[in-house]
Amino acid sequence: MHYIQSNGLKISQPIYDLVQEEIAPGTGIDPEKVWSGFAELVRDLAPQNEAMLQKRIDLQAKIDQWHLDRKDGSYDYDEYYSFLKEIEYIVPKPEDFAVATQNVDPEIASIAGPQLVVPVDNARYALNAANARWGSLYDALYGTDAIPETDGLEKSGVYNPKRGEAVFQKCNEILDKHVPLAKASYAEAIGFSLKDEAGSKTLSILLNDSTTTLKDSDQFVGYSETEDTLSSIWLRSNGLHIELQIDVNHPIGKVHSANIKDIILESAITTIQDFEDSVAAVDAEDKASVYANWTGLMKGTLEANFDKAGKSLTRRLNTDKRFTSPDGREVTLPGRSLLLARNVGIRMSTDAVLTEDDQEIPEGFLDALIASLAAIHDLKGSGAYKNSKTGSVYIVKPKMHGPEEVTLTVELFSRVEDILSLSRNTLKIGIMDEERRTTVNLKECIRQAKDRIVFINTGFLDRTGDEIHTSMEAGPIIPKMEIKNAAWMLAYEDWNVDMGIESSLPGKAQIGKGMWAMPDEMKAMLDSKAMHPKAGANTAWVPSPTAATLHALHYHEIDVFETQRQLASRARASITSILTPPLLGDRTISQEEMEKEIENNAQGILGYVVRWIDQGVGCSKVPDINNVGLMEDRATLRISSQHIANWLHHGIVHKNFVINTLKRVAVMVDKQNAEDPNYRNMSPNFDDSVAFKAALDLIFNGREEPSGYTEPALHRRRREAKAKQLARA
Repeated sequence: MHYIQSNGLKISQPIYDLVQEEIAPGTGIDPEKVWSGFAELVRDLAPQNEAMLQKRIDLQAKIDQWHLDRKDGSYDYDEYYSFLKEIEYIVPKPEDFAVATQNVDPEIASIAGPQLVVPVDNARYALNAANARWGSLYDALYGTDAIPETDGLEKSGVYNPKRGEAVFQKCNEILDKHVPLAKASYAEAIGFSLKDEAGSKTLSILLNDSTTTLKDSDQFVGYSETEDTLSSIWLRSNGLHIELQIDVNHPIGKVHSANIKDIILESAITTIQDFEDSVAAVDAEDKASVYANWTGLMKGTLEANFDKAGKSLTRRLNTDKRFTSPDGREVTLPGRSLLLARNVGIRMSTDAVLTEDDQEIPEGFLDALIASLAAIHDLKGSGAYKNSKTGSVYIVKPKMHGPEEVTLTVELFSRVEDILSLSRNTLKIGIMDEERRTTVNLKECIRQAKDRIVFINTGFLDRTGDEIHTSMEAGPIIPKMEIKNAAWMLAYEDWNVDMGIESSLPGKAQIGKGMWAMPDEMKAMLDSKAMHPKAGANTAWVPSPTAATLHALHYHEIDVFETQRQLASRARASITSILTPPLLGDRTISQEEMEKEIENNAQGILGYVVRWIDQGVGCSKVPDINNVGLMEDRATLRISSQHIANWLHHGIVHKNFVINTLKRVAVMVDKQNAEDPNYRNMSPNFDDSVAFKAALDLIFNGREEPSGYTEPALHRRRREAKAKQLARA
């Protein structure tokens, strides 16, 4: 790779050119000033970053030894808690305080709704997610299993009128529930009209033999007209907007009793554009692609050209929504999700920029610098659209271990602000509560970032991966699917909300919950994901724009901010439960149960790894052992590989059995991907498959890999695969 020497740094050509030619112009920031300041930042903070990583290793060694010294089980968790405090794994809980974050956009502070996470290296997906602020309820119901394909309701052909009628019926039920009429049901409506009353418009709903109004007239917030004909009615429920689109001439509108051609829901309120778990960025070229797409989003210029159904299409960012309020004012609503950038954690380094003595720099340092520099286009208002209306840049920081690492990140953000001449606390921080040391110290983590924090969330998969790795020497872990219902997991989910409320996050920051992983199982999601807003989460992750539209219904149903007020008085979750790992104890695992568990884990690992290594796909829908599609990223991989590593370490399973299972399952995965023209088989020549070797690395080196992270092995093997592909070319 060619490097440009600048201010004591060696900057790879792709990164240097991108900053020089695409990112810096228009910001008012001299690229040389950027690199000069960044060189000083690296010199000052890189040693602290390394010290944090070493402390992780030292603490883990002490925890391992503590468990090894008590293999006879002669300890209790009061003793364990005292030990963790003694080694400063647990720090003193701070006195009560209130976060002081300022200039937070309402999408984070006061609007509860779904959140998407999308790989920013894929421009089409990034745009699709950004545009998912608004979604068609008709399409979401018609195109998914939210309405079963029974009794003639199949999704066959171009359009099934009977299924369409079922969609109308379901939508009437939804409208009746969330924006009810004073009398009658929406099923009885035959039209809509506006009336003038005291200089303001009121909504009238026409019935067969009378008219009615909304039960709550305040839910009518506006309308649109086309050539003096009513074309849209705007309603609001629990802070979320609903657009009823009216068109008597539309193929759908003309068969609807009230001529509603579609119902558009405010859906993905926020979207995390991901630099981390869902991308496969392993070198400077990959990182440049990530940064270029983020820059395009901040400028509003990003486009994606693709073919669909034989047509060439171009996707761009959506324009804003506009309508007229009842009192005649023009109202503008954002046409796009509020965008946050998820940077990588402190564990990763990159050779996209090197020090003078050829040392890789912390990758998260570069992410923070480039993401913030690109966001200046948004802050200056020079782009086509505004992301933050309040002048903030939102950066989600994953995989931090405890308050010291949060403090380092706050210092990093301050230094980046100085380099870019940004006001203090312009850069906001989202803390992902996905490592145990952060969980048990969450309130102190929040306090360290109290002037910047806008987000905390729980993440079952990474948090479970860290739980297994941290407690590796404590004993064998229960089967993976049982962990979701273990005492520590339930306490962890409640504890996150408790600490967020206790730190006064409501009204200033998001309290989030994790991903619904089955994008084809929308009925199940509708039946169960209401648990997240009921638990006090004002946002939760969904796997697709369609899922965001359907999950939005839960936020119409539940007033999350009232729920948070009620939860403030409940008893706090048990820290003892959180520190009780999900161990098998005296339970015996049968041969059949062991085989099923290893096969399921192996399938998840191979199905994900083969696309990551051979195609650079960081997030995809991977068929599980039963051919159910699951959205998977590196977090999924971490728990599966750590689980097998744990059972290997404790003799539940043996190495040869795991290898043989992997080979057998690889054949199955090859068949599942047979229709992908870019797919490379792992079998039968396993020795030639870099992806298969990566799976072996993840499992058999999983116990030794710091924190059980998958990134080092994946990055190493992906670079190897890219080199082999280049050699073949």
